[in-house]
Amino acid sequence: MLLVMDMGNTNTVLGVYRGEDLIAQWRLTTRRNQTSDEYGILIKNLFLHAQIDTRELDAIIISSVVPPLLPALERMAREYFDIDPLVVEPTMDVGISILYDDPKEVGADRIVNAVAAFRKFGGPLIVVDFGTATTFDAISRRGEYLGGAIVPGITISMQALFEQTAKLPRIELSKPHAVIGKNTVASMQAGMIFGYAALVDGIVARMIHEMGETPTVIATGGLAGLVASETRAIGKVDPYLTLDGLKIIYDRLRQGGQSAK
Repeated sequence: MLLVMDMGNTNTVLGVYRGEDLIAQWRLTTRRNQTSDEYGILIKNLFLHAQIDTRELDAIIISSVVPPLLPALERMAREYFDIDPLVVEPTMDVGISILYDDPKEVGADRIVNAVAAFRKFGGPLIVVDFGTATTFDAISRRGEYLGGAIVPGITISMQALFEQTAKLPRIELSKPHAVIGKNTVASMQAGMIFGYAALVDGIVARMIHEMGETPTVIATGGLAGLVASETRAIGKVDPYLTLDGLKIIYDRLRQGGQSAK
């Protein structure tokens, strides 16, 4: 049984695979001062609640864009599960060529998404990940990671409006009925949802022009379902793309005999 962990700046997503089946998944708040003991106890409790025996767990793979928390996660894996975890790094042979100027600059989550999308849908592709940042990643027909674009995420933008203005309230992010809002909350919701939908369509259109071919456009991330239906560009929503990518990378490296970090 395999535990996959994707640590983002806002949320940490965990999944458990038994064979090829994803049997449980959780989304947690990323806390930068969390200790290895806190992670260990929390994950054991999640397994207990899902009625999964931790003794069946024999492997852990981690991707993280929060480097200070990696030591705590690695200690947790060793001390609570007696497992030396595999940590995704840009220098690993994950099955795609990374054509960034410096591959070490590419976030682990973007690599994992690219691997999963190419395996599941083939190329060419654009992956839009609605996380703390909204990222756009282009993958060629041959499975090469070409690069992409990064913009502030919806939650960050909404928080900035609340913190930097005197009268705009903190709002719940939900889909409005119309783009012409009849009150402040509806106006803010319209700006966020329809504004980001237009942003996605605009960036994807420019990427398609540069790629010179028409890709499949995949959306993932916590807010993908909220925005994707309002876009013209996004063709598929895959909420488990990152978890599946971690499973694919683990299987590849295990078969290749690469040792865990």
